[in-house]
Amino acid sequence: MPGDDALYRQYLDGDESACDALMLRYGDAVVAYLYGFVHNYEDAEDLMLEVFARIMVRRPAIREGGFRAYLFKAARHEAARFHRVRTRLQEFALDDALPPSEDSPEDAVMRSERGAALQRCLARADARYREPLWLVYAMGLSYAQTASVLGCSAKKIDNLVAAGKKLLRRELEKEGVTHAFE
Repeated sequence: MPGDDALYRQYLDGDESACDALMLRYGDAVVAYLYGFVHNYEDAEDLMLEVFARIMVRRPAIREGGFRAYLFKAARHEAARFHRVRTRLQEFALDDALPPSEDSPEDAVMRSERGAALQRCLARADARYREPLWLVYAMGLSYAQTASVLGCSAKKIDNLVAAGKKLLRRELEKEGVTHAFE
């Protein structure tokens, strides 16, 4: 399977199927990320389509290895644009942001319990830690990519993630989860 950069270059060279491949690869993740802002799956799906449409129409020059970060940054800007039109931008939240996956019933129950504990802990955590933790751990972005999305330095992301993990570890221990972040 070609990488993001190769697919984007293929699209720029006229291969429409490369755009479809990028949408299949990142569509669900972008919808989950946008859902954290808009709290409505239909709006999040519409915004995801708008993000891809803007990228594919404008054809921006994206540096090597930066497609995923550019995509999430564009999604964040699209969510802000959405709220400027309809309401003020709400703070990022993780309520049901992850799409369901197929596992055994036991695995699903354990993941659900851990996920619920994590969401409760994140809800109690300082809001400034939520989005960086989400982008780094749930979306798999690097610190530099997360910094690009949030418009700050990689060092600030490093500090926010470290402090957020420390806070979450304490909160998760209160919930009975003792092996977090190992």
